[in-house]
Amino acid sequence: MPKYSKRTLFTVLFFAFLFFLKGCATAPTTQKGLATYSLNGTKYFSLLALCEQEQVSWNYDIFTKVVILEKETQKIILRPGENIVLVNGVEKDLHYPVELSKGMVLLPMSFKEQVFNPLFKGSYISQAIPRPQHSKIKRIVIDAGHGGRDPGAMGRSGLREKDAVLDIARRLARYLEAEGKEVTLTRSTDLFIPLARRTEIANRLNADLFVSIHANANRSRAFSGFEVYCLANSVDDHSRALAFIENNENIKLESAEFSDSSVDLKATVWDMINTSNRLESQELANRVCSRISADLGTKTNGTKGGPFYVLKWTHMPAVLIEVGYVSNSTEEKMLKNSIYRQQLAENIAAGILDYCGDFNVAKGKK
Repeated sequence: MPKYSKRTLFTVLFFAFLFFLKGCATAPTTQKGLATYSLNGTKYFSLLALCEQEQVSWNYDIFTKVVILEKETQKIILRPGENIVLVNGVEKDLHYPVELSKGMVLLPMSFKEQVFNPLFKGSYISQAIPRPQHSKIKRIVIDAGHGGRDPGAMGRSGLREKDAVLDIARRLARYLEAEGKEVTLTRSTDLFIPLARRTEIANRLNADLFVSIHANANRSRAFSGFEVYCLANSVDDHSRALAFIENNENIKLESAEFSDSSVDLKATVWDMINTSNRLESQELANRVCSRISADLGTKTNGTKGGPFYVLKWTHMPAVLIEVGYVSNSTEEKMLKNSIYRQQLAENIAAGILDYCGDFNVAKGKK
């Protein structure tokens, strides 16, 4: 029996399962090398066949059931059952929904004519500011958690989370600015900033990255370690509990940008944005964890998923960094040390620069 990759087997099983959920299209005909199908009186063609023919890469997100097509700097995001697609961040109405039939994702002919051909063959002009390549990332928003009337976690010897993370955020900002990045702090003093305001700052600036700095706590003082969170729909109990604590302002989970749109459209577009950003955020989180582990030697708990508000409602790749546990006496002592906070800031910055593609700049910085 031949061996297949996990991705191939997953794809076959996934689309085979969809076969039982959707009606059948008529027998295919051929048009310009692609088999076309008639479904509900409209011509459709296979997504996978098109990608293979035009050498366009694709990824499927199992959480949101969103498909991402990419080639060079161009990106299309779509989801079966929806007629709205995102083309480099711009909404496009196909007038006919993406369909599932006989285990295949089928696209209406209008997709190829109005979106695919113009975009991947050089004649499409996006109305949005394109997401920069990693090497062109310039604008970064650094978010120091809590502040003002909200002290965050408290250590046994008196260390307040809001103070430690503000100092680290300032140091991180200075380091990144010295390497040519444009950095904005959501707060630069001991000031309370609502979560919605933090995401609004990043979205209004059209930031390329959003990095939120926090310190952890747990009833068990044995818990320790550096960890980085990115948005995920499926999380463990620890991540869910931590997110509840960080999201404790009881604010309404709603984006003002889509307030004039229908609820269904808002949900569809936002899911697509989240899917694209989540993949980038995971890479950024991995880079930061690698630097902390390899260069600083601090224990890392790796990359985790969590439903944090500031990750869900930012328009760009975003991570939430827990620099350590103030509830752990050893890590509280370390976090009170200005030299250690400087080392944390420099290595977080080096991880960000790795992600940005500034390998020569980041190499050797500690």
